[in-house]
This record gives sequence, structure tokens and C-alpha cells, in this order.
Amino acid sequence: MRVLYVDDEADIRDIVGMSLALDPDITVETASSGAEALTAVQAQLPDVILLDVMMPDMDGPTTLFRLRERKDSRDVPVIFMTARTQGHEIERFKTFGALGVIAKPFDPITLASDLKALLARASRG
Repeated sequence: MRVLYVDDEADIRDIVGMSLALDPDITVETASSGAEALTAVQAQLPDVILLDVMMPDMDGPTTLFRLRERKDSRDVPVIFMTARTQGHEIERFKTFGALGVIAKPFDPITLASDLKALLARASRG
């Protein structure tokens, strides 16, 4: 599974990258901004995008809207990663078109299995 992780904080990108790389079935690419994510998706379409909500210039929801406007990335699952995990926030993110939310802080040891479980739940409907 090819994962694109988008976050403006380099240390968080590194931790997520290392955490997901613990799973041999996952290949991770990172981007530091929404604009960089759009370029990365155009170069090679990921299987899923993990997207930070709060970023400068182009935040997570705006990046998601831009991804949905494009034919090539319209159907790629997007999961937000955020500390904003109250029920109404999660529902709001889903109305934007996100598949779900992974809470920050996250457990680096279980991040890959948490991601796979969220994708599996979504595929079951």
C-alpha cells in the first residue's frame, strides 16, 4: 500500500514515516504542504493520503477540496490526522469527504494497524 503523508512539521513527518515503515506492506512518501501533496499525487497516485488538518497556506480541508476537484485524485481515500477529535469535528471532516480521522497524538507502534483497520472498516461500508 502506497501512503502519502502530508504535514508541515518535519519531525511529525519523520515519526509517521518511520512508524508506517514498520509494516512491510506500506511504502511512505511525505509532503510538507498541500501544494507539494498535489504535485506528488500528480507524479504518482497513492493508495491513501494521510493529511494534517492545520497547515499554513493551504490547510488540510482546502487540500482535500483541491484533490477532489482533480479527476486523477478524486477517488483516493483521504484520512485526516489531527488533535481535533471531538465527535462534531470528526463528522465535519467526513462531510468534507474524508474517510475518517486518526488522532494526534498517535501511537507510533500501532499507527500502521490503525490505518489498515480504518480502511477496512470503510470498505465494509
